[in-house]
Amino acid sequence: MEGLIINGIIYGCLYALSAMGLVLIFKVCQVVNFAQGEMAMFFAFIIFTFLNMKFHYGIAIILTIIISVLIGLIIERAIMRPIGGAHLSAMIATLGLIMIFNGMAGFLFGTEEHRFPSITDGTTIGNQAMIIGITVVFMLILFCFFKFTKTGLGVRAVSQDHFTSRLMGVSVKRVTSITWALAAVLACVTGMLVASQTTLTITMMQEIHLKAFCSAVLGGFNSFLGPVVGGVILGVSENLFGSISVSFIKWKSVFSFGLIIIMLIIKPNGIMGTKYRKKV
Repeated sequence: MEGLIINGIIYGCLYALSAMGLVLIFKVCQVVNFAQGEMAMFFAFIIFTFLNMKFHYGIAIILTIIISVLIGLIIERAIMRPIGGAHLSAMIATLGLIMIFNGMAGFLFGTEEHRFPSITDGTTIGNQAMIIGITVVFMLILFCFFKFTKTGLGVRAVSQDHFTSRLMGVSVKRVTSITWALAAVLACVTGMLVASQTTLTITMMQEIHLKAFCSAVLGGFNSFLGPVVGGVILGVSENLFGSISVSFIKWKSVFSFGLIIIMLIIKPNGIMGTKYRKKV
């Protein structure tokens, strides 16, 4: 039982990291970034390429984070900003980004499976501790960023109301750029951790990204803490469901999506979500 719960927490952390990026962009831009998973996959391949070039692991990660920030800024400046407030068009654009990142990954890195080098000593316990540790660290960093920095307060303000934020002197364009950069960094870290836990392939993030979306819905799309709560609950519950019987394992994804449907019926705003009422 303990092993099932721990393994569920591990995958819950992976869901949570990816979901954090989804929620960040959604709260600031009111857009669901469907390409968050493909961005994670692409950045994992970049880290793998640097490692194959005999770069030190730390340097490879730092270089890839820099590249991810640049790509996040390019997406915001070149695609999202010209689209403006047309949220549906922006979401359709992120679907196009899925094809772009998949195509680029296939062209640059090939379609073969690769064994991703472990950051730790290669043991299962080491990898699991690393995933939990990195998730906790990112939670603390984001909490301190949003709570104690001027830029973080600006992000929170813009996530509430663009018009009022402008009246208060907050640069919405700057905040939006920072948000996309942060989401790209989260994608980079998620891709690295997923690849180290499984194998590096073009399709490695497909199920993780869907579960991340479910985690965001379960925890609440309008809460920064929601993805973490939703991710851990989803990871543990689907693992426990799969342990009921061997035949239940292949139904874990069905269980996850069924859980989300029930949540949408009972509490549409999620566990940590807040219901906003527009005053007239």
